[in-house]
Amino acid sequence: MINAWLSQHGRALLLTIKQLIQNPITNLYSVLVMGIALSLPTGVYILMESMQSLSGQVSNTPQMSLFVKTTADRQDIDSIKQRLESDTRIVDFQFISKDAALQQLQQDNGLTNIAASLERNPLPDAFIVHTQKDSTAALEQLRATLQNWPEIELVQFDSDWVERLDAILDLGRLIMLMLSTLLSIAIVAIMFNTIRLQILTKRDEIEISKLIGATDSFIQRPFLYFGTIQGLSGGIVAWLIVAFLIDRINNHLIDLTQLYSTDFQLRFLAITDSLSLLIFSAWLGWLGARISVASHLWQIEPR
Repeated sequence: MINAWLSQHGRALLLTIKQLIQNPITNLYSVLVMGIALSLPTGVYILMESMQSLSGQVSNTPQMSLFVKTTADRQDIDSIKQRLESDTRIVDFQFISKDAALQQLQQDNGLTNIAASLERNPLPDAFIVHTQKDSTAALEQLRATLQNWPEIELVQFDSDWVERLDAILDLGRLIMLMLSTLLSIAIVAIMFNTIRLQILTKRDEIEISKLIGATDSFIQRPFLYFGTIQGLSGGIVAWLIVAFLIDRINNHLIDLTQLYSTDFQLRFLAITDSLSLLIFSAWLGWLGARISVASHLWQIEPR
């Protein structure tokens, strides 16, 4: 029983491969169209993932800057450290002394001569605080609490920037979803029409098969294999297109990112994402073929 089932599927697969070889130009055109269509939402997805990675430290662990009053002494600094350590909303923090801040400022901006002429260091001690990922309202409440500490002069937290970043990422995900939906429908429609033309071309062959007792599942099997293989091929083409474009773009990003002292690059698709792309593209091809077969095969009956 199992051997007969495997034999039937093997025969259907061989017929499909033969069909693909017989019309290489037409089939290649369909595969390229599907590959280009799938590469668009895939590219948007990679861009969103890369932006999320770039902003991961800020987005996942929001950062606040606490500037200590210039009148604060070592005891006040230790008191601030103890309260920060005991607050469960705070992931970690870093203390930056005013001397270290002045030295860093001189190195970054070449202000050595100006700094040497100062009678005293005008910079305050500061804490860089990383908090739990939470709502903007909760983070604002934490900022207000820290601002009320007597040793703290100012607490800076750019909540507007976080909201803008989240809004941009949400918009990108929405665009990706819309593109995926529309282009998936287009791919199904392409495969639907391709299989419809094949069914019409093989009408006489299908009628003969039905006359000798072939079941609908036996007749439709090569068409389903054809759609699945074309869909899978379209996914492979999409992966190759995206990989090539990422490589080209990253080569040009090197000079740009160096100007801004970052290492931002577009990420290649992970193995799980690559497999998801191939499985999804194969499913789209199968779905288009399945709908077309269900719509047209029953109309052909032996005369």
